[in-house]
Amino acid sequence: MMICVCGVNCDGCPLLNNECAGCNAIEGKVYWAQHIGADVCPVYKCVKEKGYQNCGDCSQIPCELWVSLKDPSLSEEEHQKSIQHRLLILKGLR
Repeated sequence: MMICVCGVNCDGCPLLNNECAGCNAIEGKVYWAQHIGADVCPVYKCVKEKGYQNCGDCSQIPCELWVSLKDPSLSEEEHQKSIQHRLLILKGLR
């Protein structure tokens, strides 16, 4: 299982191994960052700047950054479920 710093499981992504090698391998330079005016995923950048392994190391999880970076294809309910799912994944990595 390939888990990003934010708890997303890359294994289900259709871009994995085609257009993307995974968040960690590409140092957070994910394709969608351009859509928010960034070069690097803000969550990845935050984790690395703080010297953490992943967001699970942070006492502020889930932070405002997690809430604000909502996939526009998800409803608010789906977004909240994805946050809870990622929290469970990161807790399992401890």
